[in-house]
Amino acid sequence: MDMSSDDHDVEDHKHEEMEEMDVEEEFPHQDHQLKGKKKSWSKLRRYDSLDVESRSVRDHVHGGHGSKGVEWSMILHLAFQSIGIVYGDIGTSPLYVFSSTFSNGIIKHNDDILGVLSMIFYTLTLIPLVKYVFIVLRANDNGDGGTFALYSLICRYAKVGLIPSQQAEDREVSNFKLELPNDRLKRASRLKSKLESSQSAKYFLLFATMLGTSMVIGDGVLTPCISVLSAVGGIKQATSAMTEDMIVWISVAILVCLFMLQRLGTDKVGYSFAPIICIWFAFIGGIGVFNFIKFDPTVVKALNPLYILKYFRRNKKEAWISLGGTVLAITGTEALFADVGHFTVPSIQISMCSVTYPALIFAYTGQAAYLRKHNEHVSETFFKSIPDSLYWPMFVLAVLAAIIASQAMISGTFSIIQQSLSLGCFPRVKIVHTSAKYEGQVYIPEINYLLMLACVGVTLGFRSTARIGNAYGIAVVFVMTLTSSFLVLIMIMIWKTPILFVISYVFVIGSVELLYLSSVLYKFDQGGYLPLAFAAVLMSIMYVWNNVYRRKYYYELEHKISQDKLKEVVNDTNFCQIPGLAIFYSELVQGIPPIFKHYIANVPALQSVLIFVSIKSLPISKVSVEERFLFRQVEPKDQLNVFRCVVRYGYTDVRNEQEPFETMLIEKLMEFIRDEFWFSQRENSAEQNGETLEGESENKDHVKAQVDEERRREAVDREIEAVGKAWRAGVVHLIGENEVVAGKGAGIGKRILIDYAYNFLKRNLRQSDKVFDIPHKRMLKVGMTYEL
Repeated sequence: MDMSSDDHDVEDHKHEEMEEMDVEEEFPHQDHQLKGKKKSWSKLRRYDSLDVESRSVRDHVHGGHGSKGVEWSMILHLAFQSIGIVYGDIGTSPLYVFSSTFSNGIIKHNDDILGVLSMIFYTLTLIPLVKYVFIVLRANDNGDGGTFALYSLICRYAKVGLIPSQQAEDREVSNFKLELPNDRLKRASRLKSKLESSQSAKYFLLFATMLGTSMVIGDGVLTPCISVLSAVGGIKQATSAMTEDMIVWISVAILVCLFMLQRLGTDKVGYSFAPIICIWFAFIGGIGVFNFIKFDPTVVKALNPLYILKYFRRNKKEAWISLGGTVLAITGTEALFADVGHFTVPSIQISMCSVTYPALIFAYTGQAAYLRKHNEHVSETFFKSIPDSLYWPMFVLAVLAAIIASQAMISGTFSIIQQSLSLGCFPRVKIVHTSAKYEGQVYIPEINYLLMLACVGVTLGFRSTARIGNAYGIAVVFVMTLTSSFLVLIMIMIWKTPILFVISYVFVIGSVELLYLSSVLYKFDQGGYLPLAFAAVLMSIMYVWNNVYRRKYYYELEHKISQDKLKEVVNDTNFCQIPGLAIFYSELVQGIPPIFKHYIANVPALQSVLIFVSIKSLPISKVSVEERFLFRQVEPKDQLNVFRCVVRYGYTDVRNEQEPFETMLIEKLMEFIRDEFWFSQRENSAEQNGETLEGESENKDHVKAQVDEERRREAVDREIEAVGKAWRAGVVHLIGENEVVAGKGAGIGKRILIDYAYNFLKRNLRQSDKVFDIPHKRMLKVGMTYEL
């Protein structure tokens, strides 16, 4: 039974009360401030992650504008750009789909062409158009897409994260809240509680996310190889002097040039590529219409799905195996979702529906019409079906389009690595934001060069589009199946979708994807092992990093310093207090990290102001600067100038590129001190207004309130001045240089994981001081060993 609207309101009210209790329990000394903030924040409008569709326009999240606030001119510009970035992969599929489907080069029955065309038509309609454009794109996380975006949505709604860093205040971040419908709550609550109570379900969700991410990266390796090899191979139609070795080395040279262009950024690359892909779609669509009219207009009968059944009835097992070639018609579809952070949902929907989908349907229909009259040309369908007068222009366009096809998955790979890095699932790499205009566009140098080496290796090793196609299909279908699985969870838990619609989605879309998956797995030993090998390597790196990352967090949680111990240390007369401000960095959210205890054991001096900074990634794409810093002052305030600060980032946030982190931190601390006074003053005024006072008593209380207010104001001014004075005296940044080793008695597996695998990654990657651009002259690294 569905809950009524009134019942839901009562549940929401109870939920808010429980959140307040959680906040008061964690920070009892700050309950009046939190209550005041809650009253103030509750008046702010919240936006659902499904409504805020784009981060491409600066400050649109901060201002609370959804996609409707984006000007149509901007949407159309992005739609044009997306043609060059997103659709190169799926747009070049006509180069090899029919030849891969009839891989032996033989068409046994002329109606088999109609059966394959019918499968291509319905696959293109169901997967890229219906599933991705109209359903999956709605599951973006404040404009970001990909496997990690889906995982972050689930983590935000259900407590399935494996690191216990959640705080009640996180729900007050404006991008965090999900506006949920009022009905179908029981089913969603039941699924949510099952996920939260099952440790194995939490591990499985993280594992599936890592697997999907690894497969997308594997897709980013295989796309350039098969696209460029297919296009360059077309030159054999014009000259027999072109050998296979020459084709392979020309392809390698083109791939190297493509990866060298990535540093220019998606914005510039998109504008360069978009006109070429537009011309490509115009040509393949136009040639398709020409071939349809000239050779066999009756192929329109393929709209009847009965031809698919007849195709399977005639060819049985061979028809099932041929699905591995048909599925290549939708390669690059995951780029629609993975690259949405570079553009907007409306822009991708417009470009797909108005340009890409019609052009592809016309292209495949024309090829089928040509093959009905020329069965023997099936292994070279694309170039043979081109009119002679257009051969060379189409060859040049095909090579250019194949180069561009690689861009879709390369851009998607950068976006996904950025997300996994921020969520603690990938080692630190350099994130370069290549566009000041569009915030989602990034470039990762290390990943770019690794992808280039992998592409060159695969091209030189496989040398054949047929073998690469076998590998390609597995990567494509695996990612699609995982996306569907995550989407079903989101439909039930977050969207509260009617159960009949969910069942229909699983029955129609899910059965099609599982059928394709079963077919591509059949060719595992013919090259299909390659994406799984890539995934195994990437998942091993992700698992090692994430596992030790979580172990370190639990170690700090178990060895954190209590506030009583902190007061004892600060008030110890043996310690010398010196002017200045010390910032202690940690990822621990719940308390003061053990690095402080280690520091004071070796250095008998403390600065006059201490700030314990915890760096935290929220499962949302972006946190506004206004909501990034969460401060608390350690009691007793009149004796200690000690503060705790949680710095919250989304997984696509730019860290410290606009202004120094240190400056922002101090400015926000001073704002916090002023705000704390304002909130307490407002609360006192509310209490006084609620009391009825008369005559002389009223005047005395009024005078006393003014005196108290003046004293508090002076205390606030002194505190701000103390912080400013300490800042001017000098800032010391203290970072824990943690050595991680396996604890005594650890098994061999744990020792390999921590002592060798993790430490190898750590030695070869960036340190936290580079993430925040901390000046080396004022940085002090405190060595500490964690026995995990």
